[in-house]
This record gives sequence, C-alpha cells and structure tokens, in this order.
Amino acid sequence: MTKVSFPIIGSYDIPALYLLTHALNVTVIKPPPITSKTINLGVKYSPDFVCTPFKYTLGTMIESIDKGADTLIQLGGGCRYGYYASLQEKILLDLDYKIKVFNLVTAGKPSLRRITKIFKEIDPDFKKVKLFYYGFITLKMVKYMDKIDDYIRENGAFEIEKNSFKNLREEMLKEFSKTKGIINLYKTYKRYLEKLKKIKIQKPDNYLKVGVIGELYTLMEPFANNDLERILMENKISIKRYTTATYLLLKKKNIMKKVLKKLKIIKYNLGADAADNVYNTKVLCDNNYDGIIHLKSAFCTPEIGVMPIISKIADSKDVPVLFLTFDSSASEVGVRTRLEAFFDMLEMRRDK
Repeated sequence: MTKVSFPIIGSYDIPALYLLTHALNVTVIKPPPITSKTINLGVKYSPDFVCTPFKYTLGTMIESIDKGADTLIQLGGGCRYGYYASLQEKILLDLDYKIKVFNLVTAGKPSLRRITKIFKEIDPDFKKVKLFYYGFITLKMVKYMDKIDDYIRENGAFEIEKNSFKNLREEMLKEFSKTKGIINLYKTYKRYLEKLKKIKIQKPDNYLKVGVIGELYTLMEPFANNDLERILMENKISIKRYTTATYLLLKKKNIMKKVLKKLKIIKYNLGADAADNVYNTKVLCDNNYDGIIHLKSAFCTPEIGVMPIISKIADSKDVPVLFLTFDSSASEVGVRTRLEAFFDMLEMRRDK
C-alpha cells in the first residue's frame, strides 16, 4: 500500500492527516515534529542560498521517508516556493530515495482539478465525492482552529493560571483529530470555545498590542521563529496575526483584489505575502497597535523588497517596527535579546 506523508507547519498536520486518512485508501505517515535534526538535514542537502522554508520542509521529507513514506505531498506557495517540490524531488532522487513528490498548489493557487488528478494518481480507487465531503470537514476544522488561536493570541498573555490556554488547546486538537463528522466537529469546537472563554484572565486597561506580519512559513511554524508568540505572551502582550491557513485558503484571493485598489503606495501584487503585509501594516497602524514585528526567512525576496514600504507607512503613523530574519542558525537567545529591547521601548512609549 502507498505510504504518504507531507511537510509539517504549525498544528495543521492534524487536518491534513484527517483529510488524507479519510479521502484516500493509503497509509498516512505522520510527519515528525521539527527539531534541530530536521533543519540540519535540510541544510546539508539544500542549496546554500535557498530560503529557510525549503530547508525545513526538505528535512521533514527526509525524516518522513526514513519512517517509511514513499509518496510526499507538498504545498507550493506564490513565490519561488511554488517550484520547490520539483527541486526537492530531484534532490531526494539524487540521494537514492525511491519516492514521488506531488505539489497540490501552482502559482500560489490550489486547484480542485489538480488535487483530484493527484489523489487519483496516488490512489486509483479514489472517489471524488470523498474529497468533497472530507475536504469540507477539513476546511471547517482549519477555520475552527484558527478562530480558537485568534482568541488565544488576544487573551493568552493574561491568563492567571499558567498554561491554561495551551493545555486546553492541546486537548481540543486531540478531539479534532478523532472527529466523526461535521456536526460532531462543530459541537467539539463550540464546547472548547466556551471552555476557553471561562478561563480566568487579568487584562489591564493599558496592555500592549503588537501585530505580527511577514512570510507565511516563518509566521506559522513556531520552530521557525523560535516560538515568538510564546515569548510575546510571556511578556504580557496581546497579539494580532492575519496570516492563517483560513486566510490563505479561503480569503486571500478576494482580499488581494481589494488591497490593490485601496493601497495607493503599490500598484501590483509583489508576490507571496508582501502586498498583504503592506496592507496589514496600514490596518495595524490605523487601529492603534503599539508596535509591529515583521518576520521573514533568510533570502525571502518578496519580504526583503517590501521592508522599506512597511517602514514608510509605520513611520508616518509613528508606530515602531521590528524586523527579524530567521535562518538555520538563529538562536532563541538572540531573538529574545532583540525582543526585550523592543518591549522596553514600547513600554516607555506607552508610559509617556
């Protein structure tokens, strides 16, 4: 039987596992959590100047193959990352791994026809109706996960009992992975949302609010950004992050048309998430956020190009921006040092 795996990003392996397990008659191998071993493998076999997400996902692929996978599914993005599946497959074949790599997304756009064709190739007995049914449940699961995470980002910093939000979220994700249908999923989501809202918090009137923007993989994979959101919450900071799987899969296409109409500072889509981040910078400034943190991986061309525009908008509104670049050698100590200086500055500005 075909053994399928995929690169991991955040907690989205849970809906991905659910979809693949139910829609295909294959053995699905859960990708291992990202560790220093993962990035070391990716760095060892990647071109030097390729972006960091390429290295993380390649490392995960190798670890999944070592667990028995012979078929890998990749989600290409709207930048160079859209071509990485082909390059990663060539690297793996050169390493004498007998595998196939499929890319579900081209030019940053998921195509139902393409997904159906790939699933049919992976599983000749695949039925399209399964993709529609379980795909709908999977999208709902992603949407519910993102709603829960938005609530935690806003309030998690002010919990009275440490790890209350984290522990309840982990419990919820285990329940999501066992969901028996759309009604069961909805009831589970509503039950845990009510539990989250009952967690006691102590939110001061003048708490700090920080928006986090940047390249999607670095934003959404905690290991890739040294668990930045956890550090922010430890410092009693409320977080706003627009880039989620819900946004990328369901909202981005329509929003981008409006963005380019509303933004006079740019006329064209800048590739990947760059134009989105320009727009989000303006929204955060207009909503009186205390600061903005921009994350990107090393060698991320769209985000490098957009940094001066983000600075210009933030400067005009007197909102501080911290630019952080992450690569395979980034350490949490170095990130914490820069963040603590940024937090001190935000607190001084607030007190004034």
